[in-house]
Amino acid sequence: MSPRPDTGRTSDILFAGPDVEWRPISPRWRTVHWLASGITALVAVVVLGVSVQLVFGRWELTLVPIALVAALWLWNAWLVLRRWPAWGYAETADELWVRHGVLFRSLTVVPYGRLQVVDVNAGPLQRAFGLAAVTLVTASADSDAHIPGLPYAEATRLRDQLTARGDSQGSGL
Repeated sequence: MSPRPDTGRTSDILFAGPDVEWRPISPRWRTVHWLASGITALVAVVVLGVSVQLVFGRWELTLVPIALVAALWLWNAWLVLRRWPAWGYAETADELWVRHGVLFRSLTVVPYGRLQVVDVNAGPLQRAFGLAAVTLVTASADSDAHIPGLPYAEATRLRDQLTARGDSQGSGL
């Protein structure tokens, strides 16, 4: 499944990458983001609601921050729906290609020989959903790449594959 179909625009060619199968991230990534932003929104509602109550002493005014936070959460939920299919990665014989972004699109190409560190991490919510992120570190901070929302099995496979390819194609950095 391609993360985003090409629309025929010239900019799509720029971010198309190699003629290989683009792998998407897990749809569970959306749920993790919705829950994380929901928890943040709940904390914000409590803090703002209590603050408004203490300052103005009228419970009706607490509806304003609740409505504002709810609107922001809904906006974020919609953005997550748009951002999720934009994530994708592809492995070629010599490089890993990572693309993401809807409004600000990005394509990062990391040659295996330039890999210095392959980092796998997962926070509590990601672990609860069986997801991890793989981050590639190179000598140049501009060529680092991050792939979130990978199921454990895929994160493990990618980690092992990248480490093996990085070792075999190392350029002596």
